[in-house]
Amino acid sequence: MSILLSGWFIAIVALLLLLEVLYFLGHKTVHTEITIPAESGAVWSVLMDGSGYEAWNPVLVPLQGELREGEKLKYRMTGPGEQESEVKTRVVKLITGKHLNQYGGVPGVLTFDHNWMLEPVEGGTRVIQHEEYRGIGVLFWNPHWVTPAYDKANRGLRDRVASLQQNAKK
Repeated sequence: MSILLSGWFIAIVALLLLLEVLYFLGHKTVHTEITIPAESGAVWSVLMDGSGYEAWNPVLVPLQGELREGEKLKYRMTGPGEQESEVKTRVVKLITGKHLNQYGGVPGVLTFDHNWMLEPVEGGTRVIQHEEYRGIGVLFWNPHWVTPAYDKANRGLRDRVASLQQNAKK
């Protein structure tokens, strides 16, 4: 009986080690940038207005919650083929005018760490979206559609900021 138990113990330990190795191998990133010809405050105010996302963000639209540190949010995510799903996140870091960091997913299986970063540059504001995916599920998931979708969101943000600035001048 102790041989059987020790065999099960060894099998469970081996499985746990395998899962841990797969977890650390499961890592992918997406990185997009755009320079918006506006001050970072103007860009930040559009980024922080969750109720306005539908006007410019084709990927993620907040459905519930507020963009505040520690807050949990629910988004409607539009993926490939206009397929919609709900995504839950938590705002883990917020530095006004500079950085919005959200985290979500299923730990160990597939998580995402999404960052919006704003940097003043000559001629405006560099907006960076950087997202890291971790977990075993990453080994079986292809985020090929995310980069073009985030590029489209960046252009939507740029156009929304320009539109608001143009309306303010009228």
